Amino acid sequence: QVQLVESGGGLVQAGGSLRLSCAASGRSFSSYSMGWFRQAPGKDREFVATISVNGGATYYADFVKGRFTISRDNAKNTVYLQMNSLKPEDTAVYYCAASPDRFLRSRIAAYDYWGQGTQVTVSS
Repeated sequence: QVQLVESGGGLVQAGGSLRLSCAASGRSFSSYSMGWFRQAPGKDREFVATISVNGGATYYADFVKGRFTISRDNAKNTVYLQMNSLKPEDTAVYYCAASPDRFLRSRIAAYDYWGQGTQVTVSS
């Protein structure tokens, strides 16, 4: 079992920045690929970014490339999502998730463990 707790969400103006954190506990964090997903009201949950077990590889959804950066600190059992140049359409609940798959995955089904989510609201 892996328990995930997100933090760092909030209200920010368009063009601003936020950094989300996801603290993990339980089984070995460093053996899981980690991902961030988001879900806006009335929409399906969608992939945002993922990072490999050692942080050496990352993959992003097209709509966040160049604006968001995923990183991890295995010594702290934490994964981060730095979000810059935020847009109103980035408003959503953001979830972190853990996958036992060694390959980077964007599919929701590839992730076994999920956090409870943190709300990000971007005002225009």
